[in-house]
Amino acid sequence: MKNFLIIMTLVAVISDYLLHPFYPQFFEARFGVTDPKYVGYYFAAICFMVMIAFPFWAYISKKVAELNILVYTQCIAGILALYCYWTTSYVNFWIISLVMILFKGSYLLVYPYILKIITKKEHPGTIGLLSVVVHLGGILGAVIGGLTVDLIDASYIFLIMALGDFIQMGMSAYLLKSAHYSTSKVIEDTGSHETEKRLIPKGFILKIGLITMILYFSDFLIRPFFASYWEHISQYDSKLISGTIYAIPGFVALLALWINSKQKSENSHLKGIISALSIGTVGLLLQGVPLEAVIITGRIIYGWAIFQGVVKFDVLLFELSTPDSYAIDYSKVHFFQNFGVLLSSFSVGILVENQGLQVPFFVALTGFAITLLLYYFIFRIEIKIPNSKVNKNIPISE
Repeated sequence: MKNFLIIMTLVAVISDYLLHPFYPQFFEARFGVTDPKYVGYYFAAICFMVMIAFPFWAYISKKVAELNILVYTQCIAGILALYCYWTTSYVNFWIISLVMILFKGSYLLVYPYILKIITKKEHPGTIGLLSVVVHLGGILGAVIGGLTVDLIDASYIFLIMALGDFIQMGMSAYLLKSAHYSTSKVIEDTGSHETEKRLIPKGFILKIGLITMILYFSDFLIRPFFASYWEHISQYDSKLISGTIYAIPGFVALLALWINSKQKSENSHLKGIISALSIGTVGLLLQGVPLEAVIITGRIIYGWAIFQGVVKFDVLLFELSTPDSYAIDYSKVHFFQNFGVLLSSFSVGILVENQGLQVPFFVALTGFAITLLLYYFIFRIEIKIPNSKVNKNIPISE
């Protein structure tokens, strides 16, 4: 069932990412809106809807099974996507598309649900795989979106979105009715949780949330106008090429997952965050240099760094949580992360309008540096593990 749910996640992410690199072009072509601030405001509105949507659906999942929720929410999201295809009103598009995001956001429940049905020993590999699925979905979404904008019309992207939502609805219904899958199975790692609980400092989830908030702020700051930035400095005038360059981190994530799978080591998820963040600053710096080869090199380096950093933070989060609390705990951290995305969405349009297309990379670089310092100083602690004769000190910031 895990593989089935991972495929469902891929469908959801592709549907979600179809228009991400092309919102500036879409608003100009569809509604004649060219002001970068309004693109930033729309991104901010999307982030706000996701911020409130996921905790809401996580709370509902305490009373209603996740797959039952998805059957209805994805159906409604698909219908609203069809309306977004038909409407020519800028105001109506804002309202309906944001309500659509509210219902689409329920697919995030699949992530913690997958981790509920596997053991904690499988978490690092599965979280890495899910991260690659997100990147791969970003690749396919950007490429399909680019082809649609280039060859047909941006409005048709919403028909593809609707198809993705209806596919998720059908897959959820199939899992619920199929005799081959047990949708109520939950794996409990008994015996270890009470010990782990004593070892975890208070507010650990909150600290992860605050630090990853800055990380996500920095990461998403470079996204909305990356395609425009590439087209501005590049000799190629193709949305397909722009979408492909935008999706380079996704290709790198596939390689990183393969390498990680060959380098399994105990507590490896607690290591390498500092090096990942440091490498990420280099990648951001290179992307800010207006030369095609340098940008591509920076994109590759950055893709490696952001994959490693995000995966290790997620593994750490679920290591501290329990299956019954996965959705709630993940939604708390996800709230902070999306708040970071919200702040970046408000900021990016103003930055681009006043300072140009390069500035987001250097602001994001500063954000990575702050993230690195906060992680080092906040988590440069030692967890004392009780032993019958001796305490072992394990630093977790390396």
